[in-house]
Amino acid sequence: MICNEHTTRAMIGVSIAAMHAPRRLLSILLAGLILVQWSPILQAGSTTTPAHTNHLAGEKSPYLLQHAHNPVDWYPWGPEAFEKAKRENKPIFLSVGYSTCHWCHVMERESFEDQATARLLNDWFVSIKVDREERPDVDRVYMTFVQATTGSGGWPMSVFLTPELKPFWGATYFPAEAQDGLPAFKTVLTRIHDAWDKDHARVVESAEKVTAALRDLTRGSEAGQGGIEGVWLDRAFTVMKGEFDAAHGGFGAAPKFPEPVRLNFLMRYWRRSGELDARDMVLKTLRAMAAGGMHDQIGGGFHRYSTDDRWFLPHFEKMLYDQAQLACAYLEAYQATHDPFFDDVTRDILDYVLRDMTGPDGQFYSAEDADSAIDPQNPDQKGEGAFYVWTADEIERALGNEASRVFAYRYGVEPDGNVKVDPRGEFARKNVLYLAHSPEATAEKLGTPRQEVERIVAQARQALMAVRSKRPRPLRDDKTITAWNGLMISAFARAGAALDEDRYRQAAARAAAFAREHLYDPKSHRLLRRWRDGRAAVDGFLDDYAFLTHGLIDLYETTFDVRWLKLAIDLQSRQDELFADPAGGYFSTAAADTSVLLRVKEDADGAEPAGNSVAAMNLLRLGQMTDDKGMFARADKTIASAAARLRRSPTAMSQMLAAVDFALHKPKQIVLAATPASPDLRELENVIWSRFVPDKVVMLADGAQGQSFLADRLPFLKDVTPLHGRATAYVCENYACQAPTNNPNVLEGLLDRPAATQPARGRE
Repeated sequence: MICNEHTTRAMIGVSIAAMHAPRRLLSILLAGLILVQWSPILQAGSTTTPAHTNHLAGEKSPYLLQHAHNPVDWYPWGPEAFEKAKRENKPIFLSVGYSTCHWCHVMERESFEDQATARLLNDWFVSIKVDREERPDVDRVYMTFVQATTGSGGWPMSVFLTPELKPFWGATYFPAEAQDGLPAFKTVLTRIHDAWDKDHARVVESAEKVTAALRDLTRGSEAGQGGIEGVWLDRAFTVMKGEFDAAHGGFGAAPKFPEPVRLNFLMRYWRRSGELDARDMVLKTLRAMAAGGMHDQIGGGFHRYSTDDRWFLPHFEKMLYDQAQLACAYLEAYQATHDPFFDDVTRDILDYVLRDMTGPDGQFYSAEDADSAIDPQNPDQKGEGAFYVWTADEIERALGNEASRVFAYRYGVEPDGNVKVDPRGEFARKNVLYLAHSPEATAEKLGTPRQEVERIVAQARQALMAVRSKRPRPLRDDKTITAWNGLMISAFARAGAALDEDRYRQAAARAAAFAREHLYDPKSHRLLRRWRDGRAAVDGFLDDYAFLTHGLIDLYETTFDVRWLKLAIDLQSRQDELFADPAGGYFSTAAADTSVLLRVKEDADGAEPAGNSVAAMNLLRLGQMTDDKGMFARADKTIASAAARLRRSPTAMSQMLAAVDFALHKPKQIVLAATPASPDLRELENVIWSRFVPDKVVMLADGAQGQSFLADRLPFLKDVTPLHGRATAYVCENYACQAPTNNPNVLEGLLDRPAATQPARGRE
């Protein structure tokens, strides 16, 4: 019911499910008398007109602006709301969500647009609305609290705080009227008000104790003992193999999430160990997802997750971070197999992003909603997936009888609809398109040659795309998030090189230039998190620095524009200053923002990789490019800071395991000696990027500024030159190089040779 991963593995950065803290926090709440019997609902009249405008009207977040005309007197997160709560001695009602969250929309329609509910909130509380995508720091703190005390979390998140921002009660969605075991929202408000008014001291005491318990939990992972352990990789593979769904791909039961961080790890484990099961789990999962309704079969890209175990019925929102990570996963599958299927899906994702999720200046937008208007004449009546689903009659009218027969069999279209499990009646007589039958099976069933089937299907997809484009579109959240743009820059840069597509490289470079111009301050060397409608705001978090650095490293390796490498090194240095924990690893937030109750560390890779996991890999790669011993030491300490978690639950940190794998190899340092305009440079690049070689860094000795910059850090590069006037490859390990070659076949042999392992560096 609740948006996104409310019960999934490792969504929240500070995972405490394996600890005893939830029981302790729950006992504190019980002692505070907050969870006792509900009082009757108060009857309340209207206090505002429908045209009410609240304090969100000046914000830029699409999510906050969605609520700017609610009768609830919303405030954004900030000192004005905090001071009002203290001055009037009112508890804070904190509501956290995001613009494409289906159940956030439901709660708004049911409660926040309701005059009676608004009166209770306005009379008794100071109401604050937060966009979790803009303020993941606020979301992370209070989601940790909600998960600890309820056993699950999700959005919309509803938390009650003291004026000092300390939580004392929280949950997720509440209906307007009691249903499904949930109390009515007005009942919740009444009970909280009664407790605050009549038992104030105990509520405050409860909040103090809860905050102290949370503070103990969020100090960060235990420091690791000893070096990096290869056994973590073996244990993680064993667990994933046991959880793998051999019938449908993916891991565990419904709902099914794509979990690209797991796929990243498994591909590297296969490359390291030769274990074919690791690779085959990835390929099976990627094929099954691409065939399912979770994949937009008409417009491209992937929806957020599947509500069933066979990837058929999705939750229809589309998130930028999913497109970025899945594009990389399909690209790596293509590099490993050279199967054109994976090439096609990679392009399908990236072309969707270029068409629908890219701004005029090259920036990438954040998301598209699951909901849209069912009827153009009634724009306020919205339904989940309305933009994407079809009746059989609609398809026949668009395609004609013969083509619709072919298309219907290929894509599983049924006259009465193909959604068999529909508890809320949202998809009556509707069809979710999925690849029900192969082209060969379709040809055999209908007595039509396969080539003709493929021609008909290709034309049908174009025709349905044209029809769909006339429907009311889902809301697009057009804000630019620095971290997610970093992930997308990486995907476009790598795909541009591996698929030899300059338009993808150019998309990556345009987005990086946008970030540098609009989200980076060259004087302070600091990042901002969000840009929208001409304004950047919110100091960057760890994942903004780490993900953008990651994208810039990939962009340097695939364009050899040394400006991107310089900026990556600069951001890494600033990240160290702002977020580093002397004990190892990085906090998610800088220390300056006193409005954030707790300074936490992410120690789990979820829908997005954890900032620490990406930071560890960045340090290892930049260390290889600069021979910076300090970077290697910080990488080791970052991994070691997660050691206890990796020993206890290695699959919770799959992206960190990719960094462990890199650290345990002797990565290949590939130096290409050529001018960027050299006509034979591309031939060597194609050899490098056409294969799956994750344990590498790539640099260019260009005989100019780029080589000079690198040689200041790697002196051996001063003497690296092309042989006989042709682009030349030097393949090195620990800065000791094989004989240089400008023969692509020889380079292939050097790259296909597995990397040697090296002793794990101990924590310094």
